[in-house]
Amino acid sequence: MEIELQAVRDFLAAHPPFDHLDPELLDELPARVSIRYLRRETPVPPIDADGCYTYVIRKGAVEIHNDEQLAEKLGEGDCVDCSLRNSQANPRARTAEDTLLYLIPCAEVERLRELCKPFAAYFTDDSGKRLRKALTRITDTPMQSSDLDSVEIARIGNLNPITVKVGVTAREAARVMREARVSALLVLGEGDREGKLVGIVTDKDLRNRLVAEGLSADTPIETIMTAAPHTSAPSTTGLAALEWMTRKQIQHLPICADGNLLGMISSSDLMRYQTTHSHFLTIEAARADSVEDLRSISARLPQLQVQMALGGATAGHVGRAVSSVTDALTTRLIELAERELGPAPVPFVWVAGGSQARKEQTSHSDQDNALIIDDAMTEADAAYFEKLAHFVSDGLNACGFIYCPGDAMATNPKWRQPLKVWLRYFRNWIEKPEPMALMLSSIFFDLRMVHGERSLLKRLREEVNELTKANHIFLAYMASNALKHRPPLGFFRTFVLISDGEHDKTFDIKHRGIVPIIDLARVYALAAGVCEVNTLGRLEAAAKHKAVSKEGAANLRDALEFIATLRIRHQAQQIRNGEAPDNYLPPDSLSPLERRHLKEAFSLIAMMQETLEQRYQTGRLG
Repeated sequence: MEIELQAVRDFLAAHPPFDHLDPELLDELPARVSIRYLRRETPVPPIDADGCYTYVIRKGAVEIHNDEQLAEKLGEGDCVDCSLRNSQANPRARTAEDTLLYLIPCAEVERLRELCKPFAAYFTDDSGKRLRKALTRITDTPMQSSDLDSVEIARIGNLNPITVKVGVTAREAARVMREARVSALLVLGEGDREGKLVGIVTDKDLRNRLVAEGLSADTPIETIMTAAPHTSAPSTTGLAALEWMTRKQIQHLPICADGNLLGMISSSDLMRYQTTHSHFLTIEAARADSVEDLRSISARLPQLQVQMALGGATAGHVGRAVSSVTDALTTRLIELAERELGPAPVPFVWVAGGSQARKEQTSHSDQDNALIIDDAMTEADAAYFEKLAHFVSDGLNACGFIYCPGDAMATNPKWRQPLKVWLRYFRNWIEKPEPMALMLSSIFFDLRMVHGERSLLKRLREEVNELTKANHIFLAYMASNALKHRPPLGFFRTFVLISDGEHDKTFDIKHRGIVPIIDLARVYALAAGVCEVNTLGRLEAAAKHKAVSKEGAANLRDALEFIATLRIRHQAQQIRNGEAPDNYLPPDSLSPLERRHLKEAFSLIAMMQETLEQRYQTGRLG
C-alpha cells in the first residue's frame, strides 16, 4: 500500500466507526477515499459537491446547526455522515475554521454497513444505546445473576424445607434435624391451621430454651419454638432478605405466599450464592463487639471495590455494595452506643446524606449524617443524643469515614434536632432560597434512613415534597444551583483539563461528570414530588411523572453508569498501585473509543443542562 493510502488507513482505523471494520475492509477503503480542503464558513456538504459523501474531519472543525441553534461541534476524527443531506430536521453544517476532510462515497458507506454490523450500528444507534454498549465493553462482562440485589429468594432458597407438626416433642424434633442435617425446622399447625406455618425451631432454641432452662426432652415443640415467625414473599430480593436477617440477627427466613409455606432461606444460602464479599462484611459488622472490630471490617472496603471492578461490576453495583456495608457499620455503632448509654429516651432516626444516602458510595468517603428526633424530646434528652452522635461519628471516623469538612453531621447540634425543627428548616430553605439554603438543600434533600424510627423521616419527606413540587421559584433556584457544575468539554469537544499542580492534565470526573447528573436528577425528583434518593431511581421515577422525558432520563442513566464506572475503575487501579484513590482522571489513560464515548456522555449532560436552564429561565435569577 502506498504511503499516502497507509496514512489514510491508519487514521480511519483509529476512529469510530471505522475501527469496527475488519482489516481486509480497512485495506480496501483508502483507495475509495478522496480529500478536500474547505475554507472557514463553507457549508458541508459544499454547494459544488459532485456526489453524496460521508465527510471525515482530518483536521479542523465543523459546526452543526439546527433551527439556527448550535447543536454540536465536531473535531478531528468526527463524521458528517450521509444522513445529513436527507434529514427531515434540516440541520446545517459549516466549517468553523479551515478544514481538511476525507470524503467517502455514501454508496461505499452503505456497502460497509451491509458487510459489518458493528459499523452499521454506529449510524443507527442513539447516544444512549452507544453508551450502553460501551459500558458492557469496559466492564467485560456484566454482573451475573449472582447479584443479590436482583435475584429472588425463591430461586436460591430451599423449596423443600424440613417440617414437623405441633405436638411433637423436642426430642423428636432434634432427631429430625439430626437426620436431615439441618440447623432449623419449621413447625406446621393442625386442625383449621393444617399445613400452615405456626413456628420455627433452631439449634439455638434447643440450646437456650430447652437445655439451658433444664426442661425435659419430652417438652412439646411449641413451648420452645419461635411462634408466628417473620416471613418473606418469594419475590423478595436476596439483598432485602439479607438486610432484614442482619437487622433482626436471625439466620433463617421462611418463604410464604398467600399464607402458604413455600420454603426457607438461610444466611448460609445467601452467602453461598453471592459472589462478592460485601454481604459477608455486613454480617460480620452486625456481630462486631467493638469499634476496633468494625475498623478491621471497614479496612477491607477498598479491596472489595477492587475485586468488584475487576469482576465486571458497574458503578451501580459497587455503590450499592459499599453503601450496604457502611449502613451495617453505622447501625452496629448505634447499637454499641446504646449498649453503653442505655436505650434512647425517645424515638429517633439516624439518617445518612450524600453518596451513602443515594447508595452510590465508593470506599471511605467522608461522613454526611443527621439525627431526626421525636418532638417529645426534652432538654435532658438532648444530652443523650449528643453522646450518641459523637460515639457513632467518632466510630465512623475510626473506620475511615472522615469527618465532614462542612460539619454536616449529627455531632453538629444544628443537625441533631426534633422533627418540628427539621420541618422549620426545610420550610425556610424552600421559601427563602438564598445561597446557603441552596447548598444545604443539596445535602439534606438526599436523606435516607439507616437506623431507627422510619416514620419520622417519612413524615418529614412527605411534607417537604408537597412544598417543593408546587414551588416554581424554589425549583428555579435549585435548577440554577444544579448548573454550577458543567462537563469538562471545550468549544470543539476537547477535554478541558487542569493545567498545573498535582493534578496537571486531568479533570475531576466526579464534580465535572457525576455531580451534574446527581443535581439534575434531584431537581427532577423535587419537581415530581417523589421520595426516591438514588440517582438512577430518581431519573426513572421522574420520567414516570413526566418531570423529564423518558429519552432524557434514559440518556442520563446511561451517561451516569458509563462515567461512574470509569471512575471506579480509575480508583481501583490506584488502590492496586498502593495509591490513595481520587477523582482526577487523565484522559490519556483511556482508549480512543472510551474518550469518544466519554465526550458523548458529557455532551448529553450539557444538552440536558441547557434544557433545564431554558425550562426555569435561570438566567433571570441574577
